[in-house]
Amino acid sequence: MNLSSRILPPDNIALDLAATSKKRAFEHAGLLFENNQGVARMSVFHSLLARERLGSTALGHDVAIPHGRLKDLREPHAAFIRLANPIRFDANDGRTARLLFFLLMPEAATQTHLDLLAGIARLLSDAQVRHTLAHSTDPQEIHQLILGGGAAQPTDHADHPRTDPR
Repeated sequence: MNLSSRILPPDNIALDLAATSKKRAFEHAGLLFENNQGVARMSVFHSLLARERLGSTALGHDVAIPHGRLKDLREPHAAFIRLANPIRFDANDGRTARLLFFLLMPEAATQTHLDLLAGIARLLSDAQVRHTLAHSTDPQEIHQLILGGGAAQPTDHADHPRTDPR
């Protein structure tokens, strides 16, 4: 995955955010991107909502990858938000999400967008990664796990041993 600290700075990780709906989570993401990258929060909100209208970005396992394109954006930006409680992400299929990986892309970055989405989806398909993302209280550990593509290990090995995927 081509995710770097420039795309996902540590300040773009928020843990146990209280949001009661998908729209509220998108508003929080907009505020985060506005405060940390200077991207207008309403532009973020509308971009994420427009993409979500095309189809839910929930993947199952309480994971979603809301993403959008912005015309004036020069480089990709990402954020990870763990919600305090899962929210219904799509009324039609009943899927919930608690681990939200937000991705904002420049309008013209088609292949980069697809590569980043694929890398994030691959990372989040790992049950141990999801477990660490859901339970770690250390934003730095989460940051390293994401940037390392799942290479970081949970700090409490005795409580949560790595399971053999076979």
